[in-house]
Amino acid sequence: MKYLHQLSTGANNTVIALSETEVAKLFIGDTRSDIGSEAEKMKFANGINELVVHFIRLDYDEKLEAEMLVMERVYPIDYRAYEIEKRELWYSVFEDELIELHKAGFVHRDIKRPSNLDGLAFDNVLLTDTGLRLIDVGISAIKTQVGDKLFAKYLETERAEMQEFKEYFLNR
Repeated sequence: MKYLHQLSTGANNTVIALSETEVAKLFIGDTRSDIGSEAEKMKFANGINELVVHFIRLDYDEKLEAEMLVMERVYPIDYRAYEIEKRELWYSVFEDELIELHKAGFVHRDIKRPSNLDGLAFDNVLLTDTGLRLIDVGISAIKTQVGDKLFAKYLETERAEMQEFKEYFLNR
């Protein structure tokens, strides 16, 4: 289904622009992801640092008959227009902030999409005017919810994805 002001569509949801500062991830019908869980994970990460896009509110649009996860609107920048030294700095900050989230018990789990899904590599990591940011925390995990063993497994996978992202972002 096409929406007015559609920005992107994924396996389960569509994201639309609400304004110059807000977007909404639409939850319609029986989607596989849970709006409340995603909102809680986003709020958890927002309480640690600025890496994950900011949660604003949960809402409902009668016209669209959709539950909406409203978050800040970010404007991606093409990293290839910047010198390697700037990209190294942005990556360093990104890595520090991600490690801070890991230490607090949060793992994103979707930095690099598995090859069997549609989408671009690393499409959940965006360069913005404030640096690298993470979007789409739908499958992320909080340690207290999944336990030590699963969290450690997720963390190991994410660390490998970070190495791949570093090579991609720094074009090495």
